[in-house]
Amino acid sequence: FTTVESLWREFWRSQYNNNGDECEEEKYLSKSKLFSLCSLEPVQDFMKHVDLLFYQNLIQVLVPDVLKPIPATLTQSIRNFAKNLENWLTHAMSGAPSAMLSVKLSAVSAFSSSLRRYTSLNHLAQAARAVLHNTTQISQMLADLNRVDFNSVREQASWVCQCENDILGRFESDFKLTLQQQNSLEQWASWLKAVVKKALKPYEGKPTFSKAARQFLLKWSFYSSMVIRDLTLRSAASFGSFHLIRLLYDEYMFYLIEHQVAEATGCVPIAVILEGIVSNLEYPEC
Repeated sequence: FTTVESLWREFWRSQYNNNGDECEEEKYLSKSKLFSLCSLEPVQDFMKHVDLLFYQNLIQVLVPDVLKPIPATLTQSIRNFAKNLENWLTHAMSGAPSAMLSVKLSAVSAFSSSLRRYTSLNHLAQAARAVLHNTTQISQMLADLNRVDFNSVREQASWVCQCENDILGRFESDFKLTLQQQNSLEQWASWLKAVVKKALKPYEGKPTFSKAARQFLLKWSFYSSMVIRDLTLRSAASFGSFHLIRLLYDEYMFYLIEHQVAEATGCVPIAVILEGIVSNLEYPEC
């Protein structure tokens, strides 16, 4: 992973003070000419587009499946790598045009953010497996869930989020049934995908798709927080298990929405994150 820093420093000539026509040994383009090219807006746009594609491919290599176990040593290496990326790039591009530096940093920030989120999601997934495979814990969770005042939860969700009661009712029934069947993590993931697909289907092919997806995330978060609140007030014995499951499902739901929006807009998933990092600007070229 640390090789990336040296490659960046070499490419951006941070180890050279050469401002002549070429670096004699490697026949590189001079630093001054490189920076002149980087001042051109078309070059900056091209670099942004290529960076997003490249970083997305790197994510697929490093974290090909967010639910499958990853060795702890690799996870830590990826997280350390993500933590250092912005500093490495900033130092390597010292003296580069500010506009190009901004473009490069915004893309690498999105890359770093995605790596941290995906490794956290993977960690939660492995912790949740132990809960979902424990019959005693599942039985306790079902017992505690049946004590939740879902009428009150539905009323508040309906008022705040304008959620339809019949939809919430089906969601509760499906959740309890899936829990009762002691399904695997992969089966839960399939259920969550189906929930997202059904919720966003009315908006497919419409310009409001991204907004609808964000609204769905907010509604999901509010509804799940109300259920957790009720479990907390009742001092549910399985609160810890529910809290872990809720964290996992929230993160995985964000992951699913991110990919749904990317597919709908023709962007790579990392570009969806970039949109949030740089003040909700749109990047049609991604």
